[in-house]
Amino acid sequence: MEQIYTKLKINREKAGYSYEKMAKILGISKCFYWQIEHKKRRLYYDMAKKIANIFKLKPDDLFYET
Repeated sequence: MEQIYTKLKINREKAGYSYEKMAKILGISKCFYWQIEHKKRRLYYDMAKKIANIFKLKPDDLFYET
């Protein structure tokens, strides 16, 4: 489970996106996105699908080792 949050951060930074930019794209607050990435909020599959789409990945690429 830990790998999901690490992958979120790695992919966000690789894309050059800030928390604020990710939140804006996803239609959520910057604080809400930060909380997801820092394990303060649960990452639900629907949100994982949206995030994966931003990075041009499949949701499974976030949830499982590749």
